[in-house]
Amino acid sequence: MTDREEIIEVLVRYATGIDRRDWPLFRTVFTQDCVLDYGEIGSWTGADAVTEFMDQSHAMAGHTMHRLSNHAITIEGDTATARTYIDGLIMAQDNNSGVNAIGFYDDELIRTERGWQIARRRFTPVRVIAV
Repeated sequence: MTDREEIIEVLVRYATGIDRRDWPLFRTVFTQDCVLDYGEIGSWTGADAVTEFMDQSHAMAGHTMHRLSNHAITIEGDTATARTYIDGLIMAQDNNSGVNAIGFYDDELIRTERGWQIARRRFTPVRVIAV
């Protein structure tokens, strides 16, 4: 795979980890000392902290679908930046209501011995709608 394909695979692994509630898979997306800023949702330092938050916040959810698109990736050696659109549907446990969060991720990735991982992320919400 090319670096671009590997980075897209990391981003998809993030979405798949959440939607399948596969927290060991989700954990592999981030560096140990990552810094994430999701605005009003919260901020976390470290892969363990963000994994714990995602596990707890999705434990009572019904179906979720984190759809990613428009991957704009710039690679410079062992570092990369990516802007990715996110259309996240998080249903309540009854799967009859929920929230649709639309926005974008700005990521800084580094090549590690485990492959590409996200070191920094900022989520910018564009529209959040109750469904």
